[in-house]
Amino acid sequence: MFEIIYQDDNLIAINKPSGWLVHRSWLDKHETVVVMQTLRDQIGQHVFPVHRLDRPTSGVLLFALSSDIARIMSEQFATKQIEKTYYAIVRGYVEGEAIIDYPLVEELDKIADKFSDKNKPAQNAVTFYRGISKIEIPIKVRKFDSVRYSFVELKPQTGRKHQLRRHMKHIFHPILGDSKHGDLHQNRAFADYFGIKRLMLHAHILKITHPIEQKQVILKATLDPNWQNILLNFK
Repeated sequence: MFEIIYQDDNLIAINKPSGWLVHRSWLDKHETVVVMQTLRDQIGQHVFPVHRLDRPTSGVLLFALSSDIARIMSEQFATKQIEKTYYAIVRGYVEGEAIIDYPLVEELDKIADKFSDKNKPAQNAVTFYRGISKIEIPIKVRKFDSVRYSFVELKPQTGRKHQLRRHMKHIFHPILGDSKHGDLHQNRAFADYFGIKRLMLHAHILKITHPIEQKQVILKATLDPNWQNILLNFK
């Protein structure tokens, strides 16, 4: 059963575990266990997605409990009225805070986007980041005798596909466990040392305006025990 972090007559939010598809997808045609169906069975009513999290990302996932509420909430996401905060563990030392303002060319899927414009110009993409803590581990990776990792806070100001993963790669601090945009040697070293193999990206906080009550609601998803055990090593 999913951990429900908020529920009323209009909305429900869960702490999505890493590895779950939000809904059935051509990306994995054989996957029959998905969040939408499982949550529907858990609470005994239909749920309507208003945003998404990538399969390997954990954290706050919000659903509406009617199509009308889904439309209202989807508009909030589309017009950037939602504030999102993520946690990540990245390669290297990240000090202080800064803004990444780096346009991104849309990533197209070979099947789902095969009729899309492949010459579309890069889109505006902005991410705030802040270093929280760090660690150096004496394990050899390629020519280096030790590895350095940082625990960071990320706040996307725009909503481009894989924005956080691509932006952190752009500043040479890829997110650990990212098989597409990360460093495979670092991913392997991290997984072997900590005994965990997943994307180290977690949707920690979602701030929304309630569609009926028109008040701010803060949805917060705690880190799972694996995350918490890893962070005990950071300073």
